[in-house]
Amino acid sequence: MDLKLLDAVATREERDAVAGFAGGGRDRLLPALHAVNDRVGWISQGALNLICETLHVPPADAYGVASFYSLFALEERPERVVHVCTDLACRLKGADTVCDVLTEHVGAAGKARAGVTWLRSPCLGVCERAPAALTFQAGDPATTELLAPATGASAVLAAQREPAGEGSPPVIHQRDGLRLLRRVGVVDPSSLDDYRAAGGYAALRNALRMGEAAVIREVTDSGLLGRGGAAFPTGRKWAATAAQPTGPHYLVCNADESEPGTFKDRVLLEGDPFALVESMTIAAFAIGARQGYVYLRGEYPRALRLLRNALEVCRERGFLGVDIMGHEGFSFDIEIRRGAGAYICGEETAIFNSIEGFRGEPRTKPPFPVEQGLFGKPTVVNNVETLVNVPLILTEGAAAYRSLGTEASAGPKLFCLSGNVERPGVYEVPFGTTLRSLLTLAGGVPEGRSLRAILLGGAAGGFVRPDELDLPLTFEDARAAKTTLGSGVVLVLDDLADLGGFLLRIAEFFRDESCGQCVPCRIGTVRQEEAIKRVLAAGADERPLLREVGQVMRDSSICGLGQTAWNAIESAIDRLGALQ
Repeated sequence: MDLKLLDAVATREERDAVAGFAGGGRDRLLPALHAVNDRVGWISQGALNLICETLHVPPADAYGVASFYSLFALEERPERVVHVCTDLACRLKGADTVCDVLTEHVGAAGKARAGVTWLRSPCLGVCERAPAALTFQAGDPATTELLAPATGASAVLAAQREPAGEGSPPVIHQRDGLRLLRRVGVVDPSSLDDYRAAGGYAALRNALRMGEAAVIREVTDSGLLGRGGAAFPTGRKWAATAAQPTGPHYLVCNADESEPGTFKDRVLLEGDPFALVESMTIAAFAIGARQGYVYLRGEYPRALRLLRNALEVCRERGFLGVDIMGHEGFSFDIEIRRGAGAYICGEETAIFNSIEGFRGEPRTKPPFPVEQGLFGKPTVVNNVETLVNVPLILTEGAAAYRSLGTEASAGPKLFCLSGNVERPGVYEVPFGTTLRSLLTLAGGVPEGRSLRAILLGGAAGGFVRPDELDLPLTFEDARAAKTTLGSGVVLVLDDLADLGGFLLRIAEFFRDESCGQCVPCRIGTVRQEEAIKRVLAAGADERPLLREVGQVMRDSSICGLGQTAWNAIESAIDRLGALQ
């Protein structure tokens, strides 16, 4: 390929960062960009030229990819950056105060001072310990540290290069009746021996004995539905992929949970990483995949470290690689691909583009991933929570699994409680548990406060009023109530919450995170934000315009981001009387 490059030369540090990618193809573009950004703190034109030459990628394409992700910088900035979450849960818990203190002592957001800068960030996925901040220090190696809960003082110290550590391990507030969370906080997440002593790898052993078809049949009979929000039958997805005559087949774990208020997958990754490795290995065996990918949020440093350790240990001990667990002919391995700050990459086809080295924009469907997914081959995409249900099914049996929950929504479900609630965290309950019971488990709203509303399902979800707390938490009951469980967000707002400001932040979030590929979403999210600003500033009645824009986005956007960007605002108007 004859590449036309600008007259810019990479530095020695940049050349060292890219050296390991020689001989790679376009699918190594995202890791190469990470390597340079990690080493230097930003991606210069010289570094981009070198990456293009090394991977044979057109410069315009490489620039388009690098500029797509919020964690990459294309202009020089300090080696130390503090990202302060200003999204929904953190906003409720004092993120604005943290920003005010940083502005006073460090300077305005985005301005370099004394070798550091700080930035406002969308959700960092640590909502149970809000407000949160993430510090990034470029170098060899780069370090990423989580500060949660953060205060103005601790954020200033982090900016001044005081080590924050990688954050606390996840805390589970319940212990009775746990299945998915039973090992979190109990078993050493870095020890394969401890994982096996607690029942790990019994499910894979059962799967190898049963055979591929029987595994798919058991998952199908269990009634397991996808836990990422779409609730698609997992067994049907696996069966459709396994039946495809073309190969190779791929498996992708979507660990890029970026929905504001969602953090359940992070808790599983940090507390039980071997469970994900085993679950992916079972899925790969069933669908005939030899290669899997975990697409992991770039903002999860602890999860990254523990998952890397789990993969290395499993390879050493024969639980990944060739002839897994002595089963001749079954070979499978997993590669981690770090995201770089793009909510849209939680969409399954956007993940494919990101892994392949393109902008993380969704693809039109059909064809569906089970036919043409990653690299144009049949692919299964499941999120972390969906996958870690599989070992339960293969150890307890489909009938026992299905006995939990309801006929249409089987098994246990994880919910992420945050906001104005006494004990925020991840809670595991059977489908059919009422919202009231779940809120009681978390201690309800703080004493002296009253409940105003609950945002169910995240920024793409809907609001529930205090008089609707007896809603059973199932997919079918949520649909009947004209709301959604989404990714399991239960974000509690008390009587002091600024509902108008909360809705404006939702609109800003979708404006920022729209990939811009389709006109309805690209323009509609901007118009939605503008209308809410007019309401809050002057009391104008913008509801007719909001409904019109929202309906256009819902009807004609390419992917779920645009199709759901109006959901929460619509429900706030209709159920809470907001924006009057």
